[in-house]
Amino acid sequence: MTEVWILGGTGRSGRAIAGELRHRGIEPVLVGRDAERLRAAADGARTVVAGSVPATADAIRRERPAVVVNTIGPFIETAGPLLDACLPHTHYLDLANDLAAVAATLERGPAFASAGRTAVTGAGFGVTATESVVVKLCEGRPAPLRVRVDMVPSLAGEGGVVGDALAGTIVEGLPGLAGGGRFQGRRYRSGRLVPARLAAEPLHLVLPDGSSVTTAGMPLGELMAAQRASGAPDVVSASSEAPASPVARAVLPVATALLALGPVRSFARRRLAAVSTKPRPKPREHSWGHAVAHWADGSVREGWLRVGEAQLWTGTVPAEVVRLLLDGAGKPGAYTPAALFGPTLAEACGGEYQIVGE
Repeated sequence: MTEVWILGGTGRSGRAIAGELRHRGIEPVLVGRDAERLRAAADGARTVVAGSVPATADAIRRERPAVVVNTIGPFIETAGPLLDACLPHTHYLDLANDLAAVAATLERGPAFASAGRTAVTGAGFGVTATESVVVKLCEGRPAPLRVRVDMVPSLAGEGGVVGDALAGTIVEGLPGLAGGGRFQGRRYRSGRLVPARLAAEPLHLVLPDGSSVTTAGMPLGELMAAQRASGAPDVVSASSEAPASPVARAVLPVATALLALGPVRSFARRRLAAVSTKPRPKPREHSWGHAVAHWADGSVREGWLRVGEAQLWTGTVPAEVVRLLLDGAGKPGAYTPAALFGPTLAEACGGEYQIVGE
């Protein structure tokens, strides 16, 4: 079967990916819980109603689509059973940006390689934009000593209720893996994940368009993608979405430590899921991925990737990856997007590089 299934097909990301697939001549199958909403979003195309992740996994095993695109968070909860369901017949792709979920999917590489199938994780803005710059900077060069990546999204807010999927991603998404505490930051030092303060190492960046932002350390999927792409033993990942004020940085470690308490975490997730947000315009014209790499010989290279609105690009990248997988351009195993397809993937999705340095 050559079908492409989009799980969470009525959500914002699912709708964007479906539109981009149709631009490429690929008619997706939308999968979700609400039959009426699915029919409205599918516009006559086939839909699959599945009321839970286990039901979705059963449908994947039964019908064996060619590619499954998972947009359902929290990915640390949904990716595992869906990856299991995809083997041995189906390629898998998700939009995970939390470090634990990205790490868990990459660990499935041997199983997917044995099956001759491909799993791609982090196919959204953050991982793809920053990793692509790192791959571009390091082409044809030895591994650098140090790398820093900065994610600077420009997002237009749709408005509406946050919902459990996004709330769960935010609350559960801090590292649940080795190298530090459950709700603690991470960085790479001497090639190993080690503890780091959340929102540490704030940096004032002047963007190529002349505007400026402050980024601060966040242990997101970009951290692991940048380390694997560069081979650098010392890596930091940061985001303009991280709280960068001195007060917020002081309070954040205490606030996140409380999430280690199960009842507190459940309460925070429920309250956040119920929050209603207002529509808001994007804060700047472009979104940016940024990286700086330092080598042992003293050379330094800095790079930027300019793309459009971050959510729209999160529709474009998965669609292009799906097209490449259907064309047989992938490799068996588990990868992040630029590690699999190189820096030209971002360019194929409308990104433009600006490289500074030797």
